Amino acid sequence: MHRAFIKVAIIHDWLLVRAGAERVLEQVLACYPQADLFSMVDFLPPSARGFIMNKPVKTSFIQRLPFARSHYRFYLPLMPLAVEQFDLSSYDLVISCSHAVAKGVLTGPDQLHVCLCFSPMRYAWDLQHQYLREAGLERGLKGWLAKWQLHRLRLWDLRTVNGVDEFIAISRFIAARIRKVYRRESQIVYPPVDTDFFELREEEKEGFYLTVSRLVPYKRVDLIVAAFAAMPEKRLLVIGDGPEMEKIRSKAGPNIELLGHRDNDEVKDYMQRARAFVFAAEEDFGIVPLEAQACGTPVIAFAKGGALETIRGLDDEQPTGVFFKEQSVQAIQVAVRSFEQASPRILPVACRENALRFAPEGFRAEFKVCVEEGMERFQQGLWGAS
Repeated sequence: MHRAFIKVAIIHDWLLVRAGAERVLEQVLACYPQADLFSMVDFLPPSARGFIMNKPVKTSFIQRLPFARSHYRFYLPLMPLAVEQFDLSSYDLVISCSHAVAKGVLTGPDQLHVCLCFSPMRYAWDLQHQYLREAGLERGLKGWLAKWQLHRLRLWDLRTVNGVDEFIAISRFIAARIRKVYRRESQIVYPPVDTDFFELREEEKEGFYLTVSRLVPYKRVDLIVAAFAAMPEKRLLVIGDGPEMEKIRSKAGPNIELLGHRDNDEVKDYMQRARAFVFAAEEDFGIVPLEAQACGTPVIAFAKGGALETIRGLDDEQPTGVFFKEQSVQAIQVAVRSFEQASPRILPVACRENALRFAPEGFRAEFKVCVEEGMERFQQGLWGAS
């Protein structure tokens, strides 16, 4: 029997809002409520700290740099140095919740380091060219500086792989990316979906389609809006805000309503009433489409990334949605028409039952098993490059 861990540290990349990664962090903290919490920066307002149990957060020197609150991403080149300054030598178990630099924290040979990996840094690896293109950094002096910094980040990112004893991936898609980038195997624990809050409403669906997203380029909300603008007989509601708002507004027709930011209760209400949820991004996992399914709402989704693991297509006996195979206006239109033909087969209760596979209690149980098995391997000296 392994000895009990006395002290646990959890390190998260940055704390600004309660988005998808933070919802996972919330459940990790529920598994280890006595853990100390670390982050590069912490700018959560007092009213939004409940999900981290109102814990004090130990931050890096970036917290005190000018404009860190609004431009913390500008300090990404300094974050490898910053994360290495955390002294975690007194902890027995270190859990890094990482999509950027958290996994680079320094640990010793008598400490178990488990990395819950949301993804290797996408903008430094396979999505670098897309990132540079969307940021307008493909050429020029700024472009070359960005490319050099991303090159340095890749070298550091690979160096820090050796400090991780156990990788846990959030999907098979991310496990494949970890294998490709780090040449390491990982266990898979799907992120939690708040199936208690997002609940099935036993009422007939209304006629509108819905998408909920931050309005940033890779979410491809512009494609969804353009597709529905060309189908004026169909109504689309868009919830979310972001730098793409004006671009998306310019594409919207009179059948499309841009609702901006809405609180969780309003989002749930729209999800429960929508005929279908439309999702065009290539996501590492994608919690929002599962929240829609928890409300009994089918999903029309791009057939890549985590969506393939969370949505059951029309080839399933109990489908929960329809896939389209390319990010294009025409593909979305074809998928919407396919959905309307197949909609009698897609039952709200099937959508709900599919989402229940990702309930928070399941995440907590699986995550703790992975950590405990890692403890056993750690103490037996059996962990390694595999």
